Amino acid sequence: MDIGLPLRLACYNAAPAMSDPMHQIERIFAPEGPLAVAVPGFRPRPQQLEMAQRIAKAIAGNLALVAEAGTGTGKTFAYLVPALLSGGKVIVSTGTKTLQDQLFNRDLPTVRDALKVGASIALLTGRANYVCPYHLERAMSAGRLASREEAAHLRKIARFAERTRTGDKAECIDVPEDSGAWALATSTRENCLGQECPNVKRCFVLAARQDALTADVVVVNHHLFFADVMLKDEGMGELLPACNTIIFDEAHQLPEVAGLFFGESVSTSQIIELARDTKNEAIVTAKDYPPLQDAAQALDKAARDLRLAVKGENLRLPAARVESETEFRAALQGLADAIAELGRHLDTQAERGEGLANCLRRTQELAAALKRWRGGSADPEVAGGASLANEVVKWVEVYSQAMSLNLTPLDIAPIFQRQMEGHPRAWIFASATLAVGTNFSHYCGELGLAAADTAVWGSPFDYEKNALLYAPRNMPDPNSAMYQEAVAEAAWPAIRASGGRAFVLCTSLRAMRRIRELLQEKLAAEGLDLPLLMQGEGSRTELLERFRFLGNAILVASQSFWEGVDVRGEALSLVVIDKLPFAPPDDPVLSARIDRLRAAGRNPFMEYQLPRAVINMKQGSGRLIRDEDDRGVLMICDPRLTGKPYGKAIWRSLPPMRRTREAADVEAFFAVAEPVESGNE
Repeated sequence: MDIGLPLRLACYNAAPAMSDPMHQIERIFAPEGPLAVAVPGFRPRPQQLEMAQRIAKAIAGNLALVAEAGTGTGKTFAYLVPALLSGGKVIVSTGTKTLQDQLFNRDLPTVRDALKVGASIALLTGRANYVCPYHLERAMSAGRLASREEAAHLRKIARFAERTRTGDKAECIDVPEDSGAWALATSTRENCLGQECPNVKRCFVLAARQDALTADVVVVNHHLFFADVMLKDEGMGELLPACNTIIFDEAHQLPEVAGLFFGESVSTSQIIELARDTKNEAIVTAKDYPPLQDAAQALDKAARDLRLAVKGENLRLPAARVESETEFRAALQGLADAIAELGRHLDTQAERGEGLANCLRRTQELAAALKRWRGGSADPEVAGGASLANEVVKWVEVYSQAMSLNLTPLDIAPIFQRQMEGHPRAWIFASATLAVGTNFSHYCGELGLAAADTAVWGSPFDYEKNALLYAPRNMPDPNSAMYQEAVAEAAWPAIRASGGRAFVLCTSLRAMRRIRELLQEKLAAEGLDLPLLMQGEGSRTELLERFRFLGNAILVASQSFWEGVDVRGEALSLVVIDKLPFAPPDDPVLSARIDRLRAAGRNPFMEYQLPRAVINMKQGSGRLIRDEDDRGVLMICDPRLTGKPYGKAIWRSLPPMRRTREAADVEAFFAVAEPVESGNE
């Protein structure tokens, strides 16, 4: 336990001690307080102060608090101030690397310096972000790379590894982030040798974790939190017991991430990595035993054959559908046989080195996981100690180059509750999108947070003045064959009036591609020189940079751009949403959960599907107004918003914009460049 709390409070304020912590926080957020002095343009906001005080109470009482704060509330400062003043060890978990970096590099140092507290901070990212000296050496020795470019990248990584202190690949600017060489120069949870590694004294991951263990505040992401803390990955089991407060920012993502880690998955990528690692180890320590490399090569082929046995890409399919196909069943049996054969050869060679012993262990674990998947029963150790034989959904996800076989629990609430038990601590769940109106029952139900306090703070932005919600008339049924054409036709006048500067957010990749084609035709027909971008034409970061730079672009995108995207100013003035974002009812996980709720006599649409759609819609619409002087139009094309009773639940959860059904009002909105008093977030 940190004993520095009294010292920290004294450092912040040398005036006579204040017994009321709420008054202390009020002073910090005051117009003349330390934040106003330290942050240019800081402006006190009642919502931010109230949120900070509620979080301080939760931390002091070791309580759970679920808090929704609208865009512009300043929720980051609202939780960092009480967290830094608490004197205990704090874990802050985020949904995106962008926010993780922002917290560590900007927000945490700013608040820490403003409060004059001496808290130490650490950033912890996944293993794939750190160079692994052991696997780098193996890759250099094996010399088998896909191209000369990758070979050159690997040599640059090797030079970087000699001079870096952190081993963080973000610092190696000479090698692109998506280079295949990184996979050879980093480790995974599966192929890390842990304390048995001959390079353990040079391990950058271990050094980062040691920093995290001694730091007062540790910034992680949700995937790392569940993988390394809750599943007690080697070397991280000590972090959670020593922690007094856990803060989840972008907490709306937790149910999906938790379901991923409380379930079980076997991917062809994992298997191909095992085959690659085995070949690299065999070259170094078992060169005189060719059958091992032959077995590894056969496993690589078997994994790729399994992927090719299912046609299509970007699909989520029930296991029963693919298991009914003869080609899939044969490929799956071929994979099981190849894993067993590799295990047989590794068993004779594993004593020759730590790397081969690790490959043997991974082979045995994959064989067991594949057997469980075929039997439809998850490993209770992975599933949080629960017996989930009859409570998992068995399904397949197909990507362009890979496939995963998944077992996902239908109800993660009891598993998550067990993880919260034990050592008393505060649990803070914060996001701009958690509630349906002011109702948190859906979110709290998913995570088992029945006893948690809840609170909602609306955005301080003037939506009534600066934003317009447009629902066009006469739109066809969203399931009709020509719906994308109707969306493009309805959106075109708004896009033309805004002069581009638009996101067109679609609920499927197919709709995204078709709407992009239709907009391209309209641009050509009218001779308008507006740049047209589409998700997939570059990384999300690259596309956003181009969009901001161009200033008049149209970006057509799907799920990747519905959240975690921040474009401030006039470059984004129109957001068009094609459909209400209901998940496809044939999604295997959703379908199984619907069946489970229906069997229990509950209403799956009202209790599960509609709340999820509301939260997703709030995320998508939240792309529009990002600052006090932003102006814009949110256009929702789906006629169910106004034509169905449940549509009211959706638009009532959106910010209080003016509403219209007339395209002329949109044109008039953009014709008036109304000056708005500038401010800060």
